[in-house]
This record gives sequence, C-alpha cells and structure tokens, in this order.
Amino acid sequence: MLIKKLTDIDGLPMWEDDIRSAIKDEIKDCADSIHTDRMGNLIAVKNAGAGGAHIGLSAHMDEAGMVVKKIEKNGLIKFAAWGVLPKILVSKTVKIGKERVPGVIGAKPVHLQKPEERETVLDLDKIYVDIGAASKEDAEKYVEIGDYIAFDSEFRRLGKHKIKAKALDDRLGCAAIIEILKSDMPGRKLTAVFCAQEEVGLRGSAVAANQVFADLIINIEGTICADSEDIDEHMRATEQGAGPALSVKDSASVYLKKHYEKMLETAKRRGIPVQFRRTGAGGTDAYSYHGAHGGTPVIGLAVPCRYIHTPVSIYDERDYDSLVALLKAFILDYDKEAQQ
Repeated sequence: MLIKKLTDIDGLPMWEDDIRSAIKDEIKDCADSIHTDRMGNLIAVKNAGAGGAHIGLSAHMDEAGMVVKKIEKNGLIKFAAWGVLPKILVSKTVKIGKERVPGVIGAKPVHLQKPEERETVLDLDKIYVDIGAASKEDAEKYVEIGDYIAFDSEFRRLGKHKIKAKALDDRLGCAAIIEILKSDMPGRKLTAVFCAQEEVGLRGSAVAANQVFADLIINIEGTICADSEDIDEHMRATEQGAGPALSVKDSASVYLKKHYEKMLETAKRRGIPVQFRRTGAGGTDAYSYHGAHGGTPVIGLAVPCRYIHTPVSIYDERDYDSLVALLKAFILDYDKEAQQ
C-alpha cells in the first residue's frame, strides 16, 4: 500500500533523502522530467507540452520530530523538537539517525516528582532519550549530535476505515500527488512539488514557489481534525468521514473565493463529499506560492487527521479516496480562461 510505504520511511527536515528517493522511484515512469533543487525539493512535470491549463500540485515530504543536541555523561540524550509538544513525548519509542538506533523518551519517575511537577507538563530540558547506553562514550558509538530522532510507530488498520501511522502530515498529500501523476490527465500540464523543510518554517516551498509558473497551485495537506464530543461543534476544525477539507484562510494565507468555490462546484457535480476547514490555525506551503511571481492563485485542500504531529495520527480512508477523486475531477474540469 502506497501510504504505508511512505509513512514507514523516516524523513525529518534536512533528512528527506529516503522519502525523496521513494517518491522519485514511484513517479519515474509517469513524469516527463524530475529534478531535485538545492533545497531538496523534488519537482516533477507531467504532460510538459500540453496546451491547456498548467496546474501545480504541492505537498511536503518532511515530518515532525526531534534532533539530538547533547549527550549527557550518563549516556542519556537531550534533544530539540520540531513541530511536536513536550506533553506527548514521555514514554514514546523512537529511532535515531540513519542506523535507526532504538530508544525510549523518559523522564524522572512519577514517584520521585514533586507535586507541582506531576501537575504540569515537563519541559524538554526535563526529558531525554534513553538508548540503553552506559555512558557518553558508549552512546557516541551509536549516535551523534545533529542526528534526527523519528517516532517509531507501526502502520496499522483500526476498525473498518481508519488507519493509524506517523507522518500522515504530509505523506497523505505526497501519496495523492503520486496517484494523480500515475493517472491519465490529457491536455493538462502538471507540475508536482514535493517540498522539503515545511515543518521548520516553509523553507522548501519558499524556494520551489519561484520555480513553478502555474496557473493555479493546489496545496495538499494532512490537517487538524478535532471531532471529539468534548469540543464544541463550531471549534471542530474538520470531521472524519465528511470528505477532504477546503481552506478559506489559515494563519498564513487567505484563499480566493472564486477558486475554492470552483472546487466546491466540482465536488457537488461529481457527488464527492467535501467540507470546510473551520479554523484559521496553522500555516502551510500555500503561503509561499501566494507571494510568488506577483501572486499565484492557490487552493488549500487537506485530509482530516486526528492526533496530528504525534506518532499515532489517524485518518479515514474514505476521506483520502474522496481527495484523490476530487483532484482528478477538478483538474480535468478546470478551465483556465473561466478563472481569470
């Protein structure tokens, strides 16, 4: 299964080599050209000579995680975090560096914590990774400062339609674009951008956006899903099973109404479920494209994911399938002249 293949791979910011190679291998027979730029973005073009609309598809390859910053005398490893909160880290299993050295994130035992420590989230300086090393010298045989730390989480089915995995943000977007590239898209020039370093400030897309001269960009994400009963309905960003989510705005972008309304029209005409993302929290690579080449139109489309930026994120397969169906229909229906 494509999504299992992509989520099983580790690919933190600056260490996207393995996931980039896997994606390149998937699309090598369905793109006219593929290249990697100096930031590590993978850019592929399909139907380069087509005379119709030129549509860009963008998703980021990197995932939230951590990086080794210090090895203590006793062999315990201190780290910095990218896109993850300390409150979800203690007791999680991890893999460190290219050798995938196994470890556990630990902290002072609850029995020894002061009352105030038990009632608050431990800061990063109070937690560490334990790889079973007896000393700093022992630990340095296996890891070094600057190694990435990825979550060790197994891809697994839950119930009839749900999948649990790490890195759904944004391997779901990468998988969807791969499926589009493998599909027949006559008369449509497509440029696919698999961005690096989104989780550390949209760094990859800031470079990629200036290389893509498309009529429209569709930025595809795994996004916040908050559909539990203890959250007021108006605060539920998205709900699983209701289809992919369209963005009106987020913390970095405001999307043009005429474009996302066109996406809604396509969904209604084809009977594909779709919903709005009902929160402005979080920014995406769409921000970079909005400001490129004097302004490039962008649509933000995403799959709702529960427990995002953790090792146990969950998505609904029906939402992903609807995303792919909607992308295919929209691209084939898109009329460049009507959208000017």
